[in-house]
Amino acid sequence: MGLTNKAILEKANAAITNGDNEGFLAYCTDDTEWVFVGDRTLRGKEAVRQYMSEVYVEPPVFHVDHLIAEGEFVTAVGNISFKADDGKTIHYAYCDVWRFRDGKMAELKAFVVETGS
Repeated sequence: MGLTNKAILEKANAAITNGDNEGFLAYCTDDTEWVFVGDRTLRGKEAVRQYMSEVYVEPPVFHVDHLIAEGEFVTAVGNISFKADDGKTIHYAYCDVWRFRDGKMAELKAFVVETGS
């Protein structure tokens, strides 16, 4: 029996926390699309790889308050912190809505709000 979509997201997030961007990307479709509402859209695994190399100078720290799965969707609500280029840690509240296809993360719609540094 394969992993549930919720378990896949948990494993992918664990890879990110451990600084394993490629391990995370293994759980994404090649044509994955990430929409950061009000900010930018990333199309394709290579665009996500580039984003991660620029933004995740150090592995981010996640705290997931709620992980809700239904059908092909998993929603994660929580907080994330990571270091900016200037070395300051920035804290965000987020709500990520993931759509899965064939056991991989195909789409992300992310609502992210900075809560302070």
